[in-house]
This record gives sequence, structure tokens and C-alpha cells, in this order.
Amino acid sequence: MTNSVMAWRISPFVAAVMAALIQTAVLGYMVESRATILRNGVEVRLKTVPVDPRDLMRGDYVTLSYPMSRIDGALVEGEVPKVSGRHLLFVRLAPGPDGLWDAREASFEALPAVSGTVVVRTLPFEFYAGSDGAVGDFISVTYGIERFYVPEGEGRVLETARNAQALEVVARVSPQGQMQVRQILLNGAPAYDEPLY
Repeated sequence: MTNSVMAWRISPFVAAVMAALIQTAVLGYMVESRATILRNGVEVRLKTVPVDPRDLMRGDYVTLSYPMSRIDGALVEGEVPKVSGRHLLFVRLAPGPDGLWDAREASFEALPAVSGTVVVRTLPFEFYAGSDGAVGDFISVTYGIERFYVPEGEGRVLETARNAQALEVVARVSPQGQMQVRQILLNGAPAYDEPLY
């Protein structure tokens, strides 16, 4: 009787410790995944574009948008989903003469590696399949780099620069196509560096 009562009292404690260990491991994995991209990913420099003024800074982050956030339908190659729903897009980026990277090709299927380019993966987005199997004029996508957190009260300077198209983002891309913001450039000069941890 005493042993079964003792075992019952220990079980919730052991379960709580195991739950805490699992949560710590998951959090550690998320932090290290981001740090690995920042440490080892392929570096690309991106131009930002103005955002509708109604979406200006909310809280302590700046909303960012990029030319590659609006994929020209003519760039999409290969099979197009025949069923509407949440899909992701693979986008090939290549540098232009000005050193800024932009979309050159897109596909709903993985793109092969090509020297001098990098393939990024969008976040899942709602795609509406047309009856003719064609893509519309453009597809709006996000990459997970549309927010940059700044120290409190410093967002207005970046918003003004963003709206004047004087803001650029240096991002790193993992081999799986995930992106992380590494640095913010203001008029070509480093303004903010993203720490690994």
C-alpha cells in the first residue's frame, strides 16, 4: 500500500520534469535553427519597398516588404496546383548589377540548384486554382522576414527610410530555403545587426 501511494506521488513530479525537459529541448532547437541559418546560410541583399501607411510600425517592430513578395505570374514554371488551398512556392533569387537579389523563377515544386543563385521557400499561402490551370498576373507571398524588431522608439527612422526606399535587408538563406534577417542597411550603411542568440 505504501509503495503504490509513493509511486503515485512521484509520477506527477517525474511527468512535470519530463515536460519541462521537452519544452526546453524544443525551445533550444528553435533558437539553434535560427542561429544556424544566420551563421552558415548564403547571404543575399534585398531591397525593401514602401508598405501601406496603415500598416506602419505596430509595437516595437518594423513591417518590411520586398519586390520578391509579389511574384510575377510569368515567372511561375512547372505544374500549378489543381486544388485550391495552402501551398508554398520555391523562388529562385539572383543578384542584379546593383548587388540586390530578386526573383528570377518560381515553382510549386522544388527548383534545382544553379550556380550563382539561391532558392528560397515561401511560407504557406492561400492559392486559388483556376479552372484553366493558369496562374494570375501575380502571387503575393511571404518568407518569414517581414518583421524586424528594433529597440523601443527607434522604429520611426527605419519606417521613414523604408518608405523613401533607402532601407535594405541583408538576409541569410539555409540550404532548405528558409530566410533570416541578418542586418539592416540604412542608405547602404549597417544600422542594425541581428545577434545569433
